[in-house]
Amino acid sequence: MGDWSAASPGRGPRVVALGGGHGLAASLSALRRVTDALTAVVTVSDDGGSSGRLRREFGVLPPGDLRKALAALCGDDPWGRVWAEVVQHRFESVGELNDHALGNLLIVAISDLLGDEVAALDLMGRLLRAHGRVLPMSVVPLDIEAEVAGLDPADPSAVRTVRGQVAVASAPGRVVSIALVPADPPACPEAVTAILEADWIVLGPGSWFSSVLPHLLVPDLAKALIGTSARKLVALNLAPQPGETEDFSQAAHLQVLGAHAPRLRIDAVLADAGVVANADTLRAAAAQLGGRLVLAPVAMSDGSPRHDPDLLAAAYASIFADAD
Repeated sequence: MGDWSAASPGRGPRVVALGGGHGLAASLSALRRVTDALTAVVTVSDDGGSSGRLRREFGVLPPGDLRKALAALCGDDPWGRVWAEVVQHRFESVGELNDHALGNLLIVAISDLLGDEVAALDLMGRLLRAHGRVLPMSVVPLDIEAEVAGLDPADPSAVRTVRGQVAVASAPGRVVSIALVPADPPACPEAVTAILEADWIVLGPGSWFSSVLPHLLVPDLAKALIGTSARKLVALNLAPQPGETEDFSQAAHLQVLGAHAPRLRIDAVLADAGVVANADTLRAAAAQLGGRLVLAPVAMSDGSPRHDPDLLAAAYASIFADAD
């Protein structure tokens, strides 16, 4: 159907950002200020809301996180601002369209017309004039299965299995580990190529168990992440995720990452000094993965646990420059 991918980039390092949801969107909003050579590799395990309904009805990749990534890559010019609002617009009604995001419907419609979900995302990117490319991490919809401790207050040590991204994200217990269903999913070939050709890989921020770690469980993606010559940066969250990482320290996030991908080595860990309880412990956890700790102000000034895109962009640019 033709090559709908973006034109060849010119400014900045080749960066691949892995994740999903609001965390990945925050990272992409910052990274597009730093480089023109940007690719988002997005989780495809959402089973709730508009994405879940479209996934069940049409058997497609859940489009919600893909849509958020495209919106985050829209520019700050009038065209970009308008189209970001258009794709994020949700219908409110008493009928079947209620709570569907227009961007989700567009992705599904163009995928149906082209018969190729990657080509559809590339075409959407051209329409939005997105500052980067959006790819799914797998070419099939996935489910997350988690081992969760403490679901039963009467038996807090018991570990139970919870299936589905929504269920995992809202589980009241402590997530111990995750797996993907199917267990050996095919990676998106374009995503593998992007990782192998990258200068930098950025993991996080985002929901640790349902958005960040799943990429490490897709065999061909994991192999590419271990084998690539790209440097790797982990951007940590500003606050624990309710349900998933309620009692996790910053260091615990890195320990869990290492447990799920023991062969993965990283180069840098980015955290906001204002939310780090023990810098020495976090520095040691980063060193266990082969990386150095970078503390920088990246949070919004209003006190909310959200990243400021300009501050985050400055931190990313500084880390990339220091490695040159």
